[in-house]
Formats: sequence, C-alpha cells, structure tokens
Amino acid sequence: METDEQIFTKMIQQHRNLIWSVCSSYRLSAAWTTEDAFHEVLCDLWRGFGSFDHRCSERTWIFRVATNTMISLTRKTSNQPAPRLTDSPDRPDPSDNYDHLTELIDTFPEPDRTVIKAHAQGFSYKETAQITGLTVAAVSMRLTRALRKLRKQYNQ
Repeated sequence: METDEQIFTKMIQQHRNLIWSVCSSYRLSAAWTTEDAFHEVLCDLWRGFGSFDHRCSERTWIFRVATNTMISLTRKTSNQPAPRLTDSPDRPDPSDNYDHLTELIDTFPEPDRTVIKAHAQGFSYKETAQITGLTVAAVSMRLTRALRKLRKQYNQ
C-alpha cells in the first residue's frame, strides 16, 4: 500500500506543469522567483493534502490551492517592486504581446482573474465553479464579461 508521501509525490509529478503555469502567471516582487512560488505552493498543497476529500478532481484542487497561494503571495509582496516580465528567462518572446495580456489580466479583481486563468488552463465551468465557489451560471457570466472587457482593453 502506498504512503501519503508516495501518493502526494505522484500527484505533484502528474500536475507539475499546471502548478508551474499558475505560479508563472502571477507577478511577484523581485525577491520572488517562479521557482520560489512553486515551492510555496508545494508546501501549501502538502499542508492541505490530509484534508483533500476528493469532492473535486485532483487537478481542480491543485489549481485552487495554487491560485489561493499565489493570491496571498501577491498581496504580501504588493508593496515591493515587481520585476519586468520581459526580464524573466522563462517567459515567451515579448513581441508576441504575452506581457501585455498578462498585465491586463492582472488588473481584473478576484474572482474574475481566477475565472480567466482557469478558462485558459482548460477547466470547465463546473470545475471553475468548484475552484472559485461561484455557481456555474456566475462563472459563465463573469467569464463572458471579463473576456469582452479583456478583448476591448487589449485592442486599445
């Protein structure tokens, strides 16, 4: 029989790219790297692992924990200077407007920011509702409005 540590390790290995994606989608102070944030998320996942009740998928639970951790880190570091996204070696070429889009998404309030990021990760409305605590109808409405606003701002 597998131990909790073995189960947790397998789960993290399976969803490593999702965790990294969430961590790299938030802008933190210059004192924090994506790798630092990744390790902070792993610690929070381990702390919460014993209470994970499987009412949602592992992927949904991991995204929710990672997002909440990153929101907390963003709040903690909000008074510190943030690095320019183009200075980060793990970012795409700035000529593809990735930085601009990320900056626009960062201006959205919660939970709209999380709804957009969950949509970008391919989560269904139902899964996004589980992540955010919203109803499926509210997720649909918020996503529609947020994407409309995002398109308008992006095209300006």
